[in-house]
Amino acid sequence: MTASGFLTVSPKVEGSMAPEIAKAVDALEDHPVSYETTPMGTLLEAEDAATLFAAAQAAHEAVDSDRVVTFLKLDDKRATDAPMREKVDAVEERLGRDARGGPD
Repeated sequence: MTASGFLTVSPKVEGSMAPEIAKAVDALEDHPVSYETTPMGTLLEAEDAATLFAAAQAAHEAVDSDRVVTFLKLDDKRATDAPMREKVDAVEERLGRDARGGPD
């Protein structure tokens, strides 16, 4: 079984959120998850949903703010151990190229 997720932790602070987001990302190190931080949130992958929930809760609690909004989108693949990278690989195979674009 493989669980993947998309986590956003949004502290309500004046100015840059980066210091508090860094605390949230650092909290993930204490959990058996793979992660990749993007400009819009953090991709997570673990063996099961419970592990993702625990990591997300730790990230949420690591933020020092009067108000924190946390969102976890979860994909719990119970019939396979395929990693989330395989989803991107399947799309790229259909495209015949990388699934990235941008200005030349």
